Amino acid sequence: MPKEGEVIGIVEAKLGGKRFSVRCLDGNMRICRVPGKYGISLWISVGDVVIVQPWSIQSNERGDIIWKYSKAQIEWLKRRGYLK
Repeated sequence: MPKEGEVIGIVEAKLGGKRFSVRCLDGNMRICRVPGKYGISLWISVGDVVIVQPWSIQSNERGDIIWKYSKAQIEWLKRRGYLK
C-alpha cells in the first residue's frame, strides 16, 4: 500500500528516457521517471499499476515511480476497492 505522500497510478504512455505518463488516482496526470536505484529492477510497460511518489516541487505534474504491482497484487487491490 502507498505510504503517506504516495499515490497509486496507471501508466498511460512511454515517453522515453525512463519517463512515463501516469494517470494517478488523485486525479492528476503526472510525468514520472524511474530513479536510478530502481531502474534495473523495474521494467514498466503501458497499463502497469505503480506507486508514484510526487516531487516536493511541481507535485501535481511530476513524480517518481518507486513500485510496480504484480498481477496478484492488482487483483487484491481490485477486490478491496482501491482500483476500479
